[in-house]
Amino acid sequence: MKYLAVPLIFLMATSCNSKNEKNTYNPTTDTLKYEQEVHLQNVRQLTFGGDNAEAYWSYDSEQLIFQSNNPEWGVECDQIFTMDISEKQSGFEPQMISTGNGRTTCAYFLPGDSTFVYSSTHENGMECPTPPERGASGAYVWPIYDTYDIYKADMDGNIIAKLTDEPGYDAEPTVSPKGDKIVFTSDRSGDLELYIMDTDGSNVIQITDELGYDGGAFFSPDGSQLIFRASRPQSEEEVKKYRSLLQDGLVEPTNMELFIVNVDGTGLSQITDLGNANWAPYFHPSGEKVVFSSNHQSQRGFPFNIFMINIDGTGLEQVTFDEQFDSFPMFSPDGKKIVFSSNRNNGGDRSTNVFVADWVDQ
Repeated sequence: MKYLAVPLIFLMATSCNSKNEKNTYNPTTDTLKYEQEVHLQNVRQLTFGGDNAEAYWSYDSEQLIFQSNNPEWGVECDQIFTMDISEKQSGFEPQMISTGNGRTTCAYFLPGDSTFVYSSTHENGMECPTPPERGASGAYVWPIYDTYDIYKADMDGNIIAKLTDEPGYDAEPTVSPKGDKIVFTSDRSGDLELYIMDTDGSNVIQITDELGYDGGAFFSPDGSQLIFRASRPQSEEEVKKYRSLLQDGLVEPTNMELFIVNVDGTGLSQITDLGNANWAPYFHPSGEKVVFSSNHQSQRGFPFNIFMINIDGTGLEQVTFDEQFDSFPMFSPDGKKIVFSSNRNNGGDRSTNVFVADWVDQ
């Protein structure tokens, strides 16, 4: 659950960071990148309009699976689509591979690229769940819909299996590099924790157990570790607020840091302490670094950019230099490309689109 509403909410509520006001697109080569973005080459835009994000790679590095609420594609809230990474033009319509009912999130290919897993509320009805109102003092909140479950489907959208069937929230699945395990977030314990299960839904093991929202987890390239985002309420007031929101099916995602843990639940370590929202992490192909999205440079919540950091918390480096929103970075399995979502080049209409680029290590 890495809600697409994030860029829209922050756009409406905040202004750009003054440090980025002088950024301009490079007119000579890559017209969709900023000059400071030395890790990116041949940046290409793959979607146009609506909110498109959480684009994740197929195992063959040739396809993407993503969620979108683009009204031109006949959807009212997030549904799952797939496309190859060939160049797209405005007006292109990808194939929808979710049911078209309810709300979906977090789709991920399974080995062979002929099936995928995703989270959906469709068994609770055809309609989109009602989005929550803002919290106290206008605070931005994420809904934790208790009707989310995790499903396996084929590329024609046919449901093959329901992988979770517990009361409450089960969502945010991603798959291990070997394709034998799925990590996901669930509130079945009374808190939002990480769990790992086999790809048939069996052998469920709880990984985290500290109070706070643990989510958006991904496996390391060798499958031995998880990187995830987490909130950690500390004071009595913070704990009370967190528990109260969770009871109402909500979380407030404005203060999150990144953590790494072994897949057996040992070795938990916090790798960022930047403040604000640090989220959407993904391992660099080396396994020694992590890319993620953060607004820690902002005092008003915006912009979000992509950063990279060593897994021991050293060597923080800024990767993108957008004035609005860059997030959901993910390396292709072959390590040659990166996909991300951005508000860049949207003509000022606040749409969030999927971009792909060649990755350059420095």
